[in-house]
Amino acid sequence: MLQTSQAAPDAGEFMPDTTVSVAEVFGLDVDLQVPAYSERTERVPDIDPDYIFDKRTTMAILAGFSNDWRVLITGFHGTGKSTHIEQVAARLNWPCVRINLDSHVSRIDLIGKDAIVLEDGKQVTTFVDGILPWCYQRNIALVFDEYDAGRPDVMFVIQRVLESSGQLTLLDQSRVLRPHPAFRFFATANTVGLGDTTGLYHGTQQINQAQMDRWSITTVLNYMPAETEVAVVLGKAPHLQTDEGRELVTRMVTLANLTRSAFKNGDLSTVMSPRTVITWTQNLTFFKDPALSFELVFMNKCDPSERAILNELYQRVFAVDLSEAEQ
Repeated sequence: MLQTSQAAPDAGEFMPDTTVSVAEVFGLDVDLQVPAYSERTERVPDIDPDYIFDKRTTMAILAGFSNDWRVLITGFHGTGKSTHIEQVAARLNWPCVRINLDSHVSRIDLIGKDAIVLEDGKQVTTFVDGILPWCYQRNIALVFDEYDAGRPDVMFVIQRVLESSGQLTLLDQSRVLRPHPAFRFFATANTVGLGDTTGLYHGTQQINQAQMDRWSITTVLNYMPAETEVAVVLGKAPHLQTDEGRELVTRMVTLANLTRSAFKNGDLSTVMSPRTVITWTQNLTFFKDPALSFELVFMNKCDPSERAILNELYQRVFAVDLSEAEQ
């Protein structure tokens, strides 16, 4: 049986061919030009015209694109860590591949494996690259979601790639791969590599500190200021873009911030993320009742013993007793 291997693309192809203004494209008060592509391709994420960029996080991501630095974004769930990277890539026309690095992703998934294919009527064994070498040899911004949930054997495969000048060795193929000059590497995580200290993120792992040290930039993206969050939620809820709707969304965000404070004080075991608030507004299009929608989107996810606290918080914001509304 014949054996072949996939040919690597020309590393000199597909380099950024233009620059864009950070002030004009991202709305940040920064006098800076960053590399970009003049044309979109199929792997460039779609642009969300309503997206609001956090300055610190956006600058960290842009530094990664501009300088080939490895960027890790940590923070609570639902804050838009992965979306932030995708929306920056979308405006740079930079191809982006996003992978959920959960415990089911194996070393073979990352590196690749032999596969039998038909060529000219003959069975041929060929090595099919996994997602890591495939992206590594192309102008791809690779994003690993849930980076702190990866299996230890998988994490050691990734470690060498964290060095921007590093090479990826495929032992099974006796191949040494050099990164494409426009390959970029990002990751998101709910923890900072020290394991779950909050009780919210079961399944996360402690990350080897030698690996954590290889990240060029580590930034934290947590919940937005209330006014910004209201604007983000309204951007996703066109049915509430009225004076009355804005007032309702403002109350929703106020309640979400109260749950976050209660979580920090140890009174609640979970928090409302911006994603939860957006889902709450979407549920209103069907249920019409903010109290019922709140119960279905968040309250039923909490410990039953916390219902009294949630009722108190809801009553404080909406002047409605949930226990009476349920009857």
